Amino acid sequence: MRIKYTKQALKALSCYNKPTREFIREKIFGLTETPPKGDIKHMQGSKNELRLRVGKYRIIYEYISENRLEILMINRIGARGDVYKG
Repeated sequence: MRIKYTKQALKALSCYNKPTREFIREKIFGLTETPPKGDIKHMQGSKNELRLRVGKYRIIYEYISENRLEILMINRIGARGDVYKG
């Protein structure tokens, strides 16, 4: 499984300090396992998007298929109150 990030997710990830970035990346790699690890819930109003809770941060992601290759697409990363606003 491949992991892809949107521009918005990469920009948000680059704003955090190194220990926080590593912690978030470690939790993202847990999503590639079967079954995925973490506090995961489906997003209301979306068929494909899910959210992963990582402390006070949230990761909004979805699984997509491209040429029989499964991709974990990280759409947004942010603080709990801000990540759901867009």
